[in-house]
Amino acid sequence: MTKKRALISVSDKNGITEFAKNLVSLGFELISTGGTKKALQEQGIPVLSVSDVTGFPEILEGRVKTLNPFIHGALLAKHDDEQHQQQLNEHQIQPIQLVCVNLYPFQQTIEKPGVTVADAIENIDIGGPTMLRASAKNHQYVTVVVDPADYQTVLTELKSDGETSLATRRKLSAKVFRHTAAYDALIAEYMTDLAQEEMPEKLTVTYELKQALRYGENPHQNAAFYKRPLGSTFSIANAEQLHGKELSYNNINDADAALQIVKEFTEPAAVAVKHMNPCGVGTGKTGYEAFTKAFAADPVSIFGGIIAFNQEVDAQTAQKLHEIFLEIIIAPSYSEEALAILTGKKNLRLLTIPFEQAKKAEMKMTTIEGGLLVQEQDRFTLEDANITIPTKRQPTDEEWESLKLGWKVVKHVKSNAIVVTSEDMTIGIGAGQMNRVGAAEIALKQAGKKAEGASLASDAFFPMGDTVEAAAKAGITAIIQPGGSIRDEDSIKKADEYGIAMVFTGVRHFKH
Repeated sequence: MTKKRALISVSDKNGITEFAKNLVSLGFELISTGGTKKALQEQGIPVLSVSDVTGFPEILEGRVKTLNPFIHGALLAKHDDEQHQQQLNEHQIQPIQLVCVNLYPFQQTIEKPGVTVADAIENIDIGGPTMLRASAKNHQYVTVVVDPADYQTVLTELKSDGETSLATRRKLSAKVFRHTAAYDALIAEYMTDLAQEEMPEKLTVTYELKQALRYGENPHQNAAFYKRPLGSTFSIANAEQLHGKELSYNNINDADAALQIVKEFTEPAAVAVKHMNPCGVGTGKTGYEAFTKAFAADPVSIFGGIIAFNQEVDAQTAQKLHEIFLEIIIAPSYSEEALAILTGKKNLRLLTIPFEQAKKAEMKMTTIEGGLLVQEQDRFTLEDANITIPTKRQPTDEEWESLKLGWKVVKHVKSNAIVVTSEDMTIGIGAGQMNRVGAAEIALKQAGKKAEGASLASDAFFPMGDTVEAAAKAGITAIIQPGGSIRDEDSIKKADEYGIAMVFTGVRHFKH
């Protein structure tokens, strides 16, 4: 009886020699290529070269070795089809029952600093995906393994039953098609960037499972957290959790919102977030000073919220944090004393993230039923704006500082959005209202007497002068907004009437 055959060709050699030894002991004849063949032979494992099977040498620097009917006929033949078996016999092709292949390290190659295009291109695998896809298509008869984590499952079934079950082969086949699709998606992304195409006719993206979640926004919704290969390191997906309970779906969303806001600042800053909206933002000379202001901005809403810092958390700040109930703290680092204090709270989640700029700005993707919306991230700052001041009065230096703070924060608040600020902290935030004056009323009510001499930021233009009127009566002295309404003149006249300095940026910051 002809021996069963297994073709092994792997870049990831973890566990491969042990797997191969077990296959030989189970009566398999091994076929291999290049580095894998050498690794097996060095362990004394008998192995045929692909050239022995095909009768044709590897050519074009190894680009062509397995692309041959003696390989693909062996992989694609139906074992219970008389015509297929007749053709195999006619051409002296021996079937291959098991394939163990993983691919050239394309992702690892393009991650290397200074990688050349030529090197990237050379690490696009052709024969590997072709063998995998052929084997996965023919999984009725062929066992295909792409992940070392599946070696033991395959061996257990082979030892127990002499073959793998159809259910196992089907699962392995599905994993192969996910694997090759993800591999091609990374190549497509690389080549699209190389060709400088921004919105291609087809969008192929891939994500890897980072964490299964207990549930989604609500307990009756299933959920999981996926991470983008080669994604930004300055992200929640790359955070290291030092302490606390497992992150939930809502935790991850809120933590991302907090991180996006704190990224806006170079000076020490602290951002408190609740339900994906900031409830308090403060800046100062130290992280402790920034946090005391963020806390003072809204000491009620911060309860059960998330705090993000752009500075190391020290013992003094940790002691203050320890006094209130928080879900998550995010920071570049924590002092030893701070960690000792904060880890005293069993469930408090502590995350660290490397605060570094992304190599390239990622596109923002939002799913809708049956589709996907894609847009650039909103990275627009005042430095990018074409500033105009249409009012009679110019902002003072102090007002400029509060206006800048408000403009950084308001683009991260759900629209319609109004943010009231002093020089170094938010004092009122109105989010997600159906009309702008309603958002202003919420922010101004929260600010109360602190609105006297404060500034107001709006994410979009005022459609009429009512918001300026409300702001003036609350004591606001400076406003920043995009401008561009057909009734801008109403707002300008109202600002002049109350002596308010108003800045137009020319750019809106809707966030839905």
